[in-house]
Amino acid sequence: MAKRVQFARTGGPEVLELVDVTPTEPTPGEVRVRNQAVGLNFIDIYFRTGLYPAPSLPSGLGTEGAGVVDAVGEGVTHLKAGDRVAYAQGPLGAYAEQHVLPAEKVVALPAAIDVETAAASMLKGLTVQYLLRQTRELKGGETILWHAAAGGVGSIACQWAKALGVKLIGTVSSPEKAALAERNGAWATIDYTQEDVVERVRELTNGAMCDVAYDSVGKDTWETSLDCLKPRSLMVSFGNASGAVEGVNIGILNQKGSLFVTRPSLNGYADTRARLEWMAGELFEMLESGKVKVDIAQRYPLAEAGKAQEALQGRKTTGSTILLP
Repeated sequence: MAKRVQFARTGGPEVLELVDVTPTEPTPGEVRVRNQAVGLNFIDIYFRTGLYPAPSLPSGLGTEGAGVVDAVGEGVTHLKAGDRVAYAQGPLGAYAEQHVLPAEKVVALPAAIDVETAAASMLKGLTVQYLLRQTRELKGGETILWHAAAGGVGSIACQWAKALGVKLIGTVSSPEKAALAERNGAWATIDYTQEDVVERVRELTNGAMCDVAYDSVGKDTWETSLDCLKPRSLMVSFGNASGAVEGVNIGILNQKGSLFVTRPSLNGYADTRARLEWMAGELFEMLESGKVKVDIAQRYPLAEAGKAQEALQGRKTTGSTILLP
């Protein structure tokens, strides 16, 4: 038997339960990973609450983890039992001691990267990769706005942006989070609990405003993000921490400067094996070079997944959080 966290109904953290399950054998094209660390992400909360519907109930939870392959299905050639691996996509169920998923979604870990770092950075790091290197390929010299700059994705983004020569203005909710974002390479920070974000961006940029706004907050910050942009620049809405952006009149993009907007996802970019390998390779290179360092600021036992989600949702965390089976 193996432990896994599941939910039979949507709702608050109380719907999560730790249960014993019989490990599933991988079918052709699949591998089974014995998780040594599991990543915690806001998308997990979206599934738990029903904002994103699970395929069926009861359902496992989580898509990010790292560990060791302990069984390989027929036809899998790039992985074998005993390989150290990590993943950020695939079916729900990473909150578990063992997880079966398509082998094409699993990448081998370089020797220099430990499993905790991998579990804390795969989804977040690949997200930053596609946002900074693909959604708009930043060349250096741009000024960007990044909401939640002290969080798991934001902490990686601050470092990666600095390595690219990009000026990142990060929004935060406290002086402590501002200091953390600045240590990670943010060019400037704005405490949105004390400062007007749009006016502060205008001051910092001498009126020029931003080339791109990266917004994982959603409903509460949508219009603020648009108001921080230069004419004909890009709004990237990639999360819904405060709720989904709804009921938008597309004419607002014209009114605020002929703006562009996109709502991307990791699955929309890492959509082939070759692209996933390239994206993971860039992430691993940043980690191995030390240009990006992952701050695992919180560790919880797997059994305390609900408590960990409460802390994340309540904005009481910084950096990355992992669950330990």
